[in-house]
Amino acid sequence: MDKIPMTRSGYQSLEKELTALKSTERPAIIRQIAEAREHGDLSENAEYHAAREKQGFVEGRIKELESILSRCEVIDPAKLSGSVKFGATVDLIDEDTEEERTYQIVGEAEADIENGLLNIRSPLARALIGKDEGDSVDVTTPGGLRTYEILAIRFE
Repeated sequence: MDKIPMTRSGYQSLEKELTALKSTERPAIIRQIAEAREHGDLSENAEYHAAREKQGFVEGRIKELESILSRCEVIDPAKLSGSVKFGATVDLIDEDTEEERTYQIVGEAEADIENGLLNIRSPLARALIGKDEGDSVDVTTPGGLRTYEILAIRFE
């Protein structure tokens, strides 16, 4: 099995989600199923079917998180330096719009573009890997070709 690279904060976030699912969500769903069973005929009991469906989603997510956490390799970006690599926080400027953006390159399981966490497998991250401050990178996006300049690279 391949190791999954992840930052310490990403690992802790997934661990926290797993704990909440096991300690809060799972027992709550079991109670909902028990209550719904008390209402009698299960074949036409919408509450029962909804709780069972939710249970399936929660159990699936628990298995997914356990699998990810068992295969993950925690990487501390603070111990890294140099060109762009996993864990780097990169300040970019779009050379066409002059819009500045900051992204941290993280593992697939912890990626959240809205919060500046860029999936290492994304086209932008792949274009940035190995580059240095001042370099320009061309990225093909769904909206067309974009060119970014790397303003700064930090490992925090």
